[in-house]
Amino acid sequence: MTPAVLFTCLALTAAAPDTVVVCPDAFRPALQPWVAHRQAQGHELAWVSNVGNSADIQRKIRQYAQLGALRFVVLVGDADPQSAQDAELRRRSVPTHHVPAKVNIHWGSEVDIAGDNLYGDLDGDEVPDVAVGRLPVDTPEELSRLVHKIIAYENSATLGDWRRQVNFIAGVGGFGAVVDSVLESATKKFLTDGIPPSYRTTVTYGSWRSPFCPDPRKFHDAALTRFNEGCLFWVYIGHGQRTGLDWVNTPVGQFPILSNADVSKLQAAKTPPIAVFLACYTGAFDAERDCLAEEMLRTPGGPVAVLAGSRVTMPYAMAVLGTGLMDEVFVEQRATLGEAVLHAKRRLVQESPAKEENQPAKATNQDEEADEEDAPLSRREFLDTVARAISPKPELLAEERHEHLHLFNVLGDPLLRLPTPGEVKLAVAADADAGGQLAIEGVAPHAGRLTVELICRRDRLTFQPPFRATPLSIHASLEQYDVVYAKANDHRWATQRLLAPEGAFQTTLNIPEDARGHGHVRVFLEGDDRIALGAANIYIRRPRPMSAE
Repeated sequence: MTPAVLFTCLALTAAAPDTVVVCPDAFRPALQPWVAHRQAQGHELAWVSNVGNSADIQRKIRQYAQLGALRFVVLVGDADPQSAQDAELRRRSVPTHHVPAKVNIHWGSEVDIAGDNLYGDLDGDEVPDVAVGRLPVDTPEELSRLVHKIIAYENSATLGDWRRQVNFIAGVGGFGAVVDSVLESATKKFLTDGIPPSYRTTVTYGSWRSPFCPDPRKFHDAALTRFNEGCLFWVYIGHGQRTGLDWVNTPVGQFPILSNADVSKLQAAKTPPIAVFLACYTGAFDAERDCLAEEMLRTPGGPVAVLAGSRVTMPYAMAVLGTGLMDEVFVEQRATLGEAVLHAKRRLVQESPAKEENQPAKATNQDEEADEEDAPLSRREFLDTVARAISPKPELLAEERHEHLHLFNVLGDPLLRLPTPGEVKLAVAADADAGGQLAIEGVAPHAGRLTVELICRRDRLTFQPPFRATPLSIHASLEQYDVVYAKANDHRWATQRLLAPEGAFQTTLNIPEDARGHGHVRVFLEGDDRIALGAANIYIRRPRPMSAE
């Protein structure tokens, strides 16, 4: 019986798989708890041997795809380059694809790009059709620990603020003052428009002039703290290498952000983030030495999954991918990490879409007109406009985006279920006076502890930060950096906590006299076994003058 006939017979006697698992035989026993977990969720699995090269494995995956139900590909094993000379190593490895570099090679990258993207390409256009992820383990023991982490994440009853928090760690671009300023503006727009105001964000920025910079001597500790406190996503934006991130450069010295040597300090076992590295090389999983993303993923207190680049990556395409990923997670609310990345990649290769409809409301009074700074462009149009202006090779922008399909890979389980909170519906006035009271009405999907916050918009601060113009100012005020950093990451003007019943609720907030400008009412509802979020836009006016008697 030929392989094609045998495959047809199997197809007629079994349900069409939605998931193909490429797994060495030595790893099958350690993977069994994951298999049982996914089958209990209703997934149909098919197995493909890791024997052969990447083209052989791709061909077998496409055969299963012909049955019409395939959605996920899971690769179990590292892509160790030494496996070509070591038969034992080859038996527990899964090869990756290498495609020619066309754009990033102009910026010093290797001549080829390692990536698993083609395993998800079913029709030969290099654009993925199904979600792909790799568990880059070297031993059954490592696989067992990672499987335990994945299952614990999905079964976790640990609630709290971490479920609504996204932490950003950012290095300085170093591309020159003009380009760095533009990239900083793009990041602000990304934070403001890309993540719903019902979520809390923090920024830890490696520029000693920024209010978002902690004491630079302790920047490394701050980055670890933001990871260990737990969050939904821990996102690094900046320069990277295979085994570490950039350094923070200041007038008082250079200070590291994170490296392979720090993975033992990761302690978010109960609240593990999904780590996203918008940086070069941090996901070079085909290197002889394990990369930062692999080391972090495999440590018990590390992330539950990582999205990272395998070679030199570029700011424009990474920004497009990052904004697409946030939309897929927070707006489209994709059920799994793999599907969110899949659709973000498919967006990546599209030309600029029509203008988005979720732009901030236009100014309605003189105060607001003076305060309004938003450009009438969608995030994608904004990024495309900036890239055409500052890119050394603006004629290659489409090719740059296409190349990042291969550069970025999910190291982790593509079937990882993303937590989706419930919705608290709010009714709040469109504007209010500073110094007054704000009436808030809402509908809670379940009973629980309700936190109500009046916050300023993310691209603004609740205070006037100190001006740090010269190197002398950093020497004179290092002890104040952490104070300013904490205030910059606290967007709250007012907070109230109460017990809310299921259904309708009412409350009021006192608006501080010094509150001004664009903001939101944000609510967080924590029940015994679930959470819900809500937000509404508001504009805070100056206090009205007292009328003369």
